[in-house]
Amino acid sequence: METLREVLDPDFLLRNSVYISLLVGLACPLVGAYLVLRRLIFLGVALPQVSSCGIAFAFALHAWNWIPHLEEGSEHSLAFVGSTVFTLVSILLLSFLEKRGRGTAEGRVGTAYVLAGAWSILLLVKNPYGEHGLLDRLKGEIIAVSNTELGWTALAFGLVVVLLLVFQKEFLLVSFDPDMATSLKKSVVWWDSFLFLLVGLTISMAVLSVGPLVTFGFLLLPPLIAHRLASNMRQFAFMSAAFGVLTAFAGFLIAYKWDIPVGPTDVALLGVVYAIVNLGKGLQGRFVSAQSIGSTEQGR
Repeated sequence: METLREVLDPDFLLRNSVYISLLVGLACPLVGAYLVLRRLIFLGVALPQVSSCGIAFAFALHAWNWIPHLEEGSEHSLAFVGSTVFTLVSILLLSFLEKRGRGTAEGRVGTAYVLAGAWSILLLVKNPYGEHGLLDRLKGEIIAVSNTELGWTALAFGLVVVLLLVFQKEFLLVSFDPDMATSLKKSVVWWDSFLFLLVGLTISMAVLSVGPLVTFGFLLLPPLIAHRLASNMRQFAFMSAAFGVLTAFAGFLIAYKWDIPVGPTDVALLGVVYAIVNLGKGLQGRFVSAQSIGSTEQGR
């Protein structure tokens, strides 16, 4: 309880880190729900790594003096531009290749993941900016978050959440029945591109805040947990976001109390919740089967 009171104190030193964790826990599962439903989970693995590569590339340009002057406090803007450009270009390119049917989807996504991971390391290893916290950020060390960074992240995630809710019907239609969407004169290409734009924006902002590992964890695990429990799309979206937010807060409390990294703690906690839900559903299934067998035998 003492840790909880300390974290909830308005003057808590790491309060911005708590807010960032909660924002990521809210937005990423809502976006990840579409990746899970559309069976694009591997895309959720690759894009955070691509976003990290974009951050590394942006700072490499500065280290190579291609961007000669960088004002104090503008590092976040530079990283955001690199992350967003790489993520959006990659997701649109992968989507285009998917429509054209070139090669296998798993091969394309796997290639993007491996190359992005390799180049992220190569671009950072000799970069002085990488030695001053960027590598920690990419590993999920949610420590110092400025008010400006928090404000922009809240604005971006708030916009994404609102648009996902407003256009939920269109996104679901093009995701599950593109032929019906076409018959209703909906532009499948436009709505797909719009959805992928929101996915890319969310991932780029999340990677910038909490790193690729934590981003992928919140993209994947809360929707998978909710998918086991929800009976309709509204419940699925609500449960995904709820599990994300609650786990983000609980993970921060545990990490702060035990002095361990916040991001990996969040992901590990999500894994525990997922295991418990799967165990509970398995036991429920066995109980229902046993009841059904018992009723059948009594009927005889």
